[in-house]
Amino acid sequence: MNTDDIPESSFGTHDTGPLDGKTIILGVSGGIAAYKACDLASRLRKAGADVHVVMTPHAKAFVTPLTFQTLTRNPVHCEQFGEHGEWKPEHIELAQSADLVLVAPATANLIAKLSTGICDELLGTIILATQAEVMLAPAMNPIMLEHPATQFNLGVLQNRYRYEIIPPDMGEMACGDWGTGKMASVDTITDMVVSRLMANRSLTGKQILITAGGTREPIDPVRFIGNRSSGKMGIAMADAAHARGADVTLITTVEVDRSYPVVVVETAQDMQEAVETEFDSCDALIMTAAVADYRPIVVSRQKIKKTDSDDIVLELTKNPDILDLLGHVKRKDQVIIGFAAESDDLLNNAQQKLKRKQLDLIIGNDITVPDIGFGSDFNAVVILTAEGTRENLPRMPKRAIADHICNWLANRLANLDHSTVAK
Repeated sequence: MNTDDIPESSFGTHDTGPLDGKTIILGVSGGIAAYKACDLASRLRKAGADVHVVMTPHAKAFVTPLTFQTLTRNPVHCEQFGEHGEWKPEHIELAQSADLVLVAPATANLIAKLSTGICDELLGTIILATQAEVMLAPAMNPIMLEHPATQFNLGVLQNRYRYEIIPPDMGEMACGDWGTGKMASVDTITDMVVSRLMANRSLTGKQILITAGGTREPIDPVRFIGNRSSGKMGIAMADAAHARGADVTLITTVEVDRSYPVVVVETAQDMQEAVETEFDSCDALIMTAAVADYRPIVVSRQKIKKTDSDDIVLELTKNPDILDLLGHVKRKDQVIIGFAAESDDLLNNAQQKLKRKQLDLIIGNDITVPDIGFGSDFNAVVILTAEGTRENLPRMPKRAIADHICNWLANRLANLDHSTVAK
């Protein structure tokens, strides 16, 4: 949704929109991307939100508080111990009023402080004191973003504190460097905020089984056959379903720390066993994992040594197709969703898999497109249903794609429940 498409006059005297009645704390830290926060503040207000801007001391070097005050029609908060005429401390009052705290841009410095609970300025204090959801849109030089300290801090915020990280974009930095580090577009951030605040508990009580990552088929104690899957799409799906109230079980080749059950496996056969154990009790299976098609017939107990020969023969045998097996035995009240990563003829290959494996939905993506798919936080997909409908989603964060899929799944399961009651 692009809120720029909503005419200003349609809001009347009081702004209404998808965020009507929602209070958003917009944190702005000291980076050049702070100027984009002006457009973001305006966009959120147009969508109906009551926006309160909290600036770090360094942010005021890039944008004046008066700019945000004019755009949001609310006072701007900057000082840790500023006077505001109320008996309740300002950081507590703001923290308790928020439906969402959004930090855009989030600098490396602020991210480091938040990961350790340091609150030596008003914004950090509010985040520590709030029970609202927190979203961060990092923006910094690519080298700073990839530094192990920054990556560690982002991991803490995402995995331990459950803050949502809005992935930065790739492009030219203000410093002239090129790479990933630009703050996500205002459109992307706005869409994700709307999605987060409008998300409901539409999957409450549903058992959702999700797979993630790429399997590893051992050759010897050192080597294996694998693929480039990072597991990010499956983890995003599990997080999105859990946020909707589902009872999620994630079967993954990538170790993650989550509040819902996580089963870590390695091989295709391990994954098959784990999925089949849980399948009968689930309402839906979402198979995002990249399962190896083949495995070595013989696995050496010892490391295979290099020989004088230039060639080595490795005999492989086919792995079971988990989706195909379960698609043919699923109950009428179960839903199965598959993924198809293709390098050519995407639409035709995805349609064939959808039909052959008797799936309800398949999500296809072109792995030849740079900067999306394997290892990326973004993807662009085509969604096909068993009924023959088709939908194309442009490049967007994988979490946004996951939310979109959850919307479809919630509707499908609700229709199945209604059909069961009607009978």
